[in-house]
Amino acid sequence: MTTRNRASRLVAGVALIGLLSGCGVLDVDDKTGQRAATGAAVGAAAGAAVGVLTGGLLASTVAGAVVGGAGGFIFDQADRAGN
Repeated sequence: MTTRNRASRLVAGVALIGLLSGCGVLDVDDKTGQRAATGAAVGAAAGAAVGVLTGGLLASTVAGAVVGGAGGFIFDQADRAGN
């Protein structure tokens, strides 16, 4: 197993653990969850596209999903604070 492959698996594992541990703590409604999921899907797609071009498909996809999901959640919270 190459060093790059190990690093990709480590990043994916840490991101998955972070996502799963955060799900139990947050009290979100359907709209918040929907925005976070949409952000994660868009981020994963963008990360996969970058990964195909750079060679780090798994790590880029996971990183994109994490950043997109967080962005969707933050957008929802900012939208609520503005209303």
